[in-house]
Amino acid sequence: MSMIPMGEGIGVQLTRTTKLGLVLLVCFLMGVIITIAEPDLQVLAAQVPSIPPLRLILAVALGVGLFLALAIFRILFKIPLSALLLIFYGILFAVAIIVPSLANFIPVAFDSGGVTTGPMTVPFILAMGVGLASVRSDKDSQDDSFGLVALCSIGPILAVLFLGVFFNPGGADVSVSAIPEVTTSQEVIRQFAIEFPHYIKEVFLALAAIVVFFVIFQILSRRYKKHQIGRILIGFLYTFIGLVVFLTGVNVGFIPVGQFLGEQLASSPYKWVLVPLSILIGYFIVAAEPAVHVLNKQVEEISQGTIPQTAMKRGLAIGMAAALAITMVRILLSIPIMYILIPGYAAALTLTFFVPRIFTGIAFDSGGVCSGPMTSTFLLPLAMGTCQGVGGDLMADAFGIVAMVAMTPLIVIQIMGLLYGRRIRRAAKQALVETLDTTGAGEIVEYGVEESSND
Repeated sequence: MSMIPMGEGIGVQLTRTTKLGLVLLVCFLMGVIITIAEPDLQVLAAQVPSIPPLRLILAVALGVGLFLALAIFRILFKIPLSALLLIFYGILFAVAIIVPSLANFIPVAFDSGGVTTGPMTVPFILAMGVGLASVRSDKDSQDDSFGLVALCSIGPILAVLFLGVFFNPGGADVSVSAIPEVTTSQEVIRQFAIEFPHYIKEVFLALAAIVVFFVIFQILSRRYKKHQIGRILIGFLYTFIGLVVFLTGVNVGFIPVGQFLGEQLASSPYKWVLVPLSILIGYFIVAAEPAVHVLNKQVEEISQGTIPQTAMKRGLAIGMAAALAITMVRILLSIPIMYILIPGYAAALTLTFFVPRIFTGIAFDSGGVCSGPMTSTFLLPLAMGTCQGVGGDLMADAFGIVAMVAMTPLIVIQIMGLLYGRRIRRAAKQALVETLDTTGAGEIVEYGVEESSND
């Protein structure tokens, strides 16, 4: 109700100005402001040791702002998405390999890139891309409406890697949340009541910045009517209430429970049951990610129904199941994350040369939207508990689950794009054969010439 119409309106309005610097500045500021309000990032920042949460949040927000401006620049100047992805992922992996001190910090950096694209940022960024592309009349405008989330996921990774150079993440002690000792329902309610005012303040400050930006935009552009303004403000109210309840529930109950379950299963003789269990959790938990529904709806509308929501849901569910299976095997065997990320992203980037352009943008956007609140609030604590249960290195092994969730959909959705392209070619070939059969074998038809009555 709030972020989608706001994003579309800003996207359309920005194309009406000839001042490129102003356009990029507005995009940068909106990227920073909305990322600060992202609940997934706040949850992750509280679990990362050695770096103050506020500093981590600001670094990630600056990364999103810079790369959102770059993504808008790409749409305006029609720069191929695959070229930018190759360049920046090349830089990213080069930095990660060249600087040895970042070895244990790489999983945290990749996780930061995933959690920034959650229920606040994804609706706004996707809608902004659609708004920008809607005023273009060329044949590639629909393809270019996707890809903003993909680029916005790279900026935070580079920003957090840069932070890792100045901190000592390798020797950090990761704290694992404990389930509070309560015996009555009154004590349970008290636990939530104590934390509730703290999250009211946090969410209010984060959303206030977005509301102020919206008010300034409306005063300058006069884009929205009174009833539209009322609907958007009501949407902000819903968002405020939802985020307060969400963050309180996550930090008081959800995170400790996830860590407890992972630790208990990993320390038991049946620890390998975590692999099939993770596959089941991953396949079904993707339906609980709010940003996934936003993307699936957007894909179906932009493709005019040729890419249905059901196909996207199935592809993302398979990708999420594969990500969690790989993560649990990696934790149980203590496999370095770069052994998986490098071939995984190499495969994903190679596929960009063989799939239809629209699938490249959709796939790399999907990687961002899958790593939303369910991943950062339940799956990451589950991985931390599992790592603690097997006695692994929390910084090197537990962190990285968000990175896996963000990587596997890139491959699965692009494979779906290959199958989709093959089906389209087969249908076109079949239509041509049917046309030839209808005209008759060997018959020459002159179209546009009427037969005379004497023939």
